[in-house]
Parts: sequence; C-alpha cells; structure tokens
Amino acid sequence: MGEILDFPTLIVIVVAIVVLLRLRSVLGTRTGNERPPSVRYESISRTRPDNDDTVVPLPVRKTPQDAAEAERAQRKLDAEIEKYSSGKTEIEDGLRAISQVDPGFSPKQFLEGAKSAYEMIVSAYAAGDRKSLRNLLDKDVFDSFDAAITEREAAGQTVDFTFVGLSNIEFVEAELDKRNAVVTLRIDAEVVSITKDREGEIVEGTPGQVVAIADEWTFVRSTRSRDPNWKLVATNDLD
Repeated sequence: MGEILDFPTLIVIVVAIVVLLRLRSVLGTRTGNERPPSVRYESISRTRPDNDDTVVPLPVRKTPQDAAEAERAQRKLDAEIEKYSSGKTEIEDGLRAISQVDPGFSPKQFLEGAKSAYEMIVSAYAAGDRKSLRNLLDKDVFDSFDAAITEREAAGQTVDFTFVGLSNIEFVEAELDKRNAVVTLRIDAEVVSITKDREGEIVEGTPGQVVAIADEWTFVRSTRSRDPNWKLVATNDLD
C-alpha cells in the first residue's frame, strides 16, 4: 500500500479541484459550434448605422483654377443667352431659368441639336419611317404624323425628299414650366420634295426645285430626367 497522504498535501489537492471547477463554470466548454472572431465582428459592425462614421469629412476647397473655370463658363453662358435671345427679355429670362435648373443646358448646343433633329424628323416623315419618329416625337405628335403617313400609303403615294439645309433657326419662346423646360423655335428650311402616285406620276412638287418652308416647333424636356433628349410636342406650319 502507498503512503497515506499527509494533511497539508490533501489541502492543496482540494484547493486545486475547487479552482478548476470555478474556471469551468466561468469560461464554459467548447462545443465545436463557436463562430470565428471575424464573424462576430461583422455582426457587431452591421448593427451600426451606415452614417456612423468616426472620421469627420473635410470641406472640399475650390482651387483658384476651379473658380476661374467656373467664371469663364458662366461668362460664356451669359454671352450665349444674350446672343440667342435677340434682345427679347422674355426669351432671355426663360433661357436663364432653364440654365439654372439644368447646368448642362446651352442655347448654342440646343440649337445645334435642334437642327439635327429637324432634318432627321422631316426626312423620316417623308420616308414613312415610323420607328425613327417614335423615338423623337411626343405621343400626340407621333399619332398625327402616323395618321398622315397612313393616309399617304393608302393613296399609294410615295415621296422623293431631299433636305437642302436651314436658312434660319431662332428661339421664339423659352420658359420653365414647373419641372419642364419648354422651348419653341422658328425653323426656316430649304427642301426638294416630290410626291408621286401609284403609277409614278408626279402629283405634287417640281423635280430639282428648292422650296422654302417655315415651321414653329416646340420641344419639352423634364429637368429632373436623366434622359438628356428633348421631345417634339407641337408643330405649326407657318406657310
């Protein structure tokens, strides 16, 4: 038989057992289902609001170069508005109002775009190209053009059309109607247009003869739209 434990040794063993039991109750035991520290951190971070940012953003300072460029751009815009309003206060006020809510608006660029749109629209109308017209026209205007094309097709007529050019384009009206920018232009164009019947006989126009036509077209665009394109919403034949 082994030696009988002395009293001091027995006391040490009891104390060690008690300490182990307390550690177990405080720390617990591993079961194999514990989440890794990174997952715990993600769970905590997701409870924070998105705008809980400990870094204070510094204000962006405009450099003298930025300020100079902005000033030049404003002077250019002012010169364009003064030029294309032709001294008419109502048009000038309207162009300024549009430019204030639409920083990308430029009277000069608008007229250049309108020139291209005019040629595309009158050429598509003569060719009966409904697909192109649908993308450029407001629904009511498209319906009107579509009805005219349908009537022409029913009569068996075709159009030989040549766009010669524009002799004049100018602002007639400009205004900001709530969120909509509205611009009306007078457009003077020169074209060659020959209409033929089913047999190919000319029923309207003279071959090679350039004809002057004049129209008022109204374009509209929502200033809150991301689409930069304008829609033709009204036409008025001035002949």
